[in-house]
Amino acid sequence: MRMKIEQFAMERFQSTWENQVEINLSESGVHPLRLDELLDDPGDRDSFWRQQLGYTQTNGTPPLRDAVAALYQGATRDHVEITNGGAEANFISCWHLLDRADEAVVMVPNYMQVWGLARAFAGTVREWPLREEQGARWRIDLDELERLVTSRTKLILVCNPNNPTGARLTGEELDGICRVAARHGAWVLSDEIYRGAELREGDTPSMWGRYERVIVTSGLSKAYGLPGLRTGWVLSQPALVELLWSHHDYTTIAPGALNDRLATLALQPSRRARILARTRSILRANFPVLAEWLASHADQFAYTAPEAGAIAYVRYHEPVNSTRLVTELRERKSVLIVPGDHFGMDGYLRIGYGAETPQLREGLDRLHDLLASLGA
Repeated sequence: MRMKIEQFAMERFQSTWENQVEINLSESGVHPLRLDELLDDPGDRDSFWRQQLGYTQTNGTPPLRDAVAALYQGATRDHVEITNGGAEANFISCWHLLDRADEAVVMVPNYMQVWGLARAFAGTVREWPLREEQGARWRIDLDELERLVTSRTKLILVCNPNNPTGARLTGEELDGICRVAARHGAWVLSDEIYRGAELREGDTPSMWGRYERVIVTSGLSKAYGLPGLRTGWVLSQPALVELLWSHHDYTTIAPGALNDRLATLALQPSRRARILARTRSILRANFPVLAEWLASHADQFAYTAPEAGAIAYVRYHEPVNSTRLVTELRERKSVLIVPGDHFGMDGYLRIGYGAETPQLREGLDRLHDLLASLGA
């Protein structure tokens, strides 16, 4: 049977319009760093200009894999495969693990790439919904997960911190997911690309080290403000990583030489700390702007506050389709946000607040004007 992949609606929507609007509030990361901000050390700058533009080590250079491994207790470079973005990390993992005889359980809402990949590669896909406790948090139901997972379940896919809700799972919840997986011999793929972008104090717990059959995917696009480097990674047991490297040989082969060098610099401990401090300062400055705006429109919107990531997932009360609403906003006000339709949840909007603060304020003002013109 020939594999068919459905169109990735959100990614196509963003790639089509994000560079054609005046204000982009569709992004889930913070305003990106400039190259001169990353290369702030003269020695690093000189070394970068002397970088040869040949093929690098195709699974990532040893210094870069060492830098990634250092983020996870007990990991070594052999646990790490460098990919072209977190999206490739998710792709090669699902491609390797799933076939038409398998079942997959997907947390929803989620970054819908993994939903589409599971539907393409697996025979059966079961959705495991987060439950919104209004004013409290989005939570998981482990009893429901237990009912969904069977002896044929090959892979459980989670996103923590979650896209689009900004929710964080606790260590106890992660342990519970692993217990369910272990009872059935299933793998757990945890997309952790928003770790480091916390609004509250304390790092988000990782799935790493909780269960033998764990795959962690991540990268530098969201918490680090470096999406243009297209640097992601897979972290798992060395035997699986070796197999995923073989899959990588069939896709993009290798990271870009400049990307590998810059990613290695970004992950050096002191620089990484500065980058994440910048990210958190942007989020903690901008979220109150969005929260104040939402409070002033409480008759139109309701939401559960995000714990991490530069995104808020808000419900609106007007009887209009979410894609139609964001299309009106784009066409009439040149502002881009993501419709809940793209997560299978009409009646919601994902609003990014990681932009420069004046842009965020202007975008929200234009959304207010649109709603007023629609009589909302």
